[in-house]
Amino acid sequence: MLMKQYKAPVLSNRQVSERYWHMVVDTSMMSCAVEPGQFFHIRCADNYSPFLRRPLSVYQIHEDTIEFLYLVKGEGTTGMTRIQEGDTLDMMGPLGKGFELYKQAGTILLVARGVGIATLAAVAQAAFLQNTHCVAVLSARTKEDLLAAEYLEEFGADVYKVTEEDGTSDVESVRHIIETNILPNHKIDSMYTCGSRRLSRLSQTIAEIHGIPGEIALEEHMGCAMGACYACVCDIRENDALKSVRVCIDGPVFPLDKVVIE
Repeated sequence: MLMKQYKAPVLSNRQVSERYWHMVVDTSMMSCAVEPGQFFHIRCADNYSPFLRRPLSVYQIHEDTIEFLYLVKGEGTTGMTRIQEGDTLDMMGPLGKGFELYKQAGTILLVARGVGIATLAAVAQAAFLQNTHCVAVLSARTKEDLLAAEYLEEFGADVYKVTEEDGTSDVESVRHIIETNILPNHKIDSMYTCGSRRLSRLSQTIAEIHGIPGEIALEEHMGCAMGACYACVCDIRENDALKSVRVCIDGPVFPLDKVVIE
């Protein structure tokens, strides 16, 4: 596994909605490429509270910078909000297996919820760079949380927005959008999902019915992020048998049809 520890200069770290923050770091010192779906293990503060790092998937990837869009919900991410421009971010990575975006894909479908939208934004960026069209269903609590929608639309993506606020984010509503608005009008070559178990199960069902290959990025609590602590184990199906794997090094991206979603 190719992984290094970096002290990356922070170019900005600002609040972009009631619950989300956006951070940009200078990665010009990095010698390895970062793939959509990979993550970095972030030290949240200069002291030992919290002791464990936090895994953050990459939101945007550029030549000399990467960006993170993170949800503030606990001690670790609250500590990250105190990081200021000019500070250095202690981060390990890039870690894990990223998404496979096939060069021959004409159109792909993204189904994302909450912070999973940030993970799939990097897929939309990669799709744009190889002239692959992107259709996305983005789900969130409120319109304010649909932070990546405009970013995806800048890449020419067709974006369907559903929220709890509007009463449009239930599974049946999303299924209706996909089966009535998207599949009849687009030949979907592959689909990608992240951020919601119920939408991931829906994605599995639709992929199986319509014979669409897909991938899923799993979100799990992690201790070491290097496979030693076994804190992020999940089950996948291999040859009609269940197999336990570690999300940090065997994933976090897996074939959609193999993951057991409880």
